Amino acid sequence: MSSADEAGRRKDLMTQRWLAIGAGVGFAYGIIIRLIAQGKGDYGVMTAAFVCAMPFALGFLSVFLAEIKQPTRIWIRCLLPWVPLASALGVMMLVLLEGSICVILFAPIGMVRATLGGIAAGVVGGMVRSRRSRHMTLGCVALLPFLIVPWEGHVLHRLEMRDVENVIDIHAPAEVVWKNIERVPLIRKDELGFSWSRSIGLPDPLEATLSHEGIGGVRQASFERGLSFVETVDVWEPQQRLAFSIRANPIPRETLDEHVTVGGPYFDVLRGGYRLEPLPNGTLRLHLSSQHRLSTDFNWYAHIWTDAMMSDLQSNILLVIRKRCERLAH
Repeated sequence: MSSADEAGRRKDLMTQRWLAIGAGVGFAYGIIIRLIAQGKGDYGVMTAAFVCAMPFALGFLSVFLAEIKQPTRIWIRCLLPWVPLASALGVMMLVLLEGSICVILFAPIGMVRATLGGIAAGVVGGMVRSRRSRHMTLGCVALLPFLIVPWEGHVLHRLEMRDVENVIDIHAPAEVVWKNIERVPLIRKDELGFSWSRSIGLPDPLEATLSHEGIGGVRQASFERGLSFVETVDVWEPQQRLAFSIRANPIPRETLDEHVTVGGPYFDVLRGGYRLEPLPNGTLRLHLSSQHRLSTDFNWYAHIWTDAMMSDLQSNILLVIRKRCERLAH
């Protein structure tokens, strides 16, 4: 082996070493910040500091340590931060600090922010020359989440009402459809189609009972794993409209992660309702709508998931109703 080849091999080994060190530092940083966020102070998981700033800082630290030793390629800057981020999330799931739902909801924005941090480290690493400047850069980035916490709640926190509606066309008379929405008999597993929201951990719907017909009637909507809701009817127009307010019953701690619990500080389902719309061709169009509250410092991201989950749930319920109604009608 020539001296040039030997020098190249040593250079590659050194680069790999610093990449591994950077990934290790990023992993340790992610674990430490998550443990700090476990406390009862202002800094918590459901903050922009954790959701946005933490993965950015993690990605920056992972790449910066390698970048100041040897310029890295762009694909390394983009992808290396995913290694410590995924590892930290995996550990959090193993020790039960995070549930699968929260990890899945966080992963997309976490990966994007970590990549942005890695790219920023690649740019800044080539500009910072002195040891002191490098240390100051590392310190400032590492403290970024803590610099955001004191003011983010006052500036970013929003309480937002979100409306979601799904529709389905049913080949059945209005009276048949009405009978299948005022009460929903027990749903069998084979009646439910694929649902991505259930596949990530949300409970399956079971049934909805009704105490009595008319305004003031109370529906009890039940889901698996002890999740249930009290739905008080306030609109009762037979074969036209049915609407109700919704209140979640106390939810067992093992049913949902505390950060996505219905009726919690960040998310709640407030209203639901059906509307029957006759079509000229004799088909009936059934509308199922709901309203939910979202209260986070990052509603601009969280609403993508809450809207999608509510729509997925409603779509599956409508499919069950259509199958039942068309089977009875024919």
